[in-house]
Amino acid sequence: MGDIQRHNYKNLKIWQLGLEISFEVSDIIIQFPKHERYDLSSQISRCSVSMPSNVAEGSARTNKSFSHFLDISLGSSFELITQLYIANHRKYIDKKTLETLLSKITEFQKMTMGFQNGL
Repeated sequence: MGDIQRHNYKNLKIWQLGLEISFEVSDIIIQFPKHERYDLSSQISRCSVSMPSNVAEGSARTNKSFSHFLDISLGSSFELITQLYIANHRKYIDKKTLETLLSKITEFQKMTMGFQNGL
């Protein structure tokens, strides 16, 4: 087997941005109605946490395996976008909050795909 190239995830801008998104989402879902605790807010939380977590986990793997973890992270980001639209529709988040998060998630996706293509 060849050498395994590992990445220091803490230095990766995609991990840093993913963590920032996760923190912001965490602060927002605290305001959701209590009846959403085990429904939409839980799902939103899992998706946002999955984004930087999969970057971190994949960073210790081979580049091929890392790419797979980046795919999972990207999938979570697209799922999160859908859930944020639902939260906006239910009036749990306002349009400005939605647009701010969508912009950051889109940037995360672009950066992650670019990084993935360079592996």
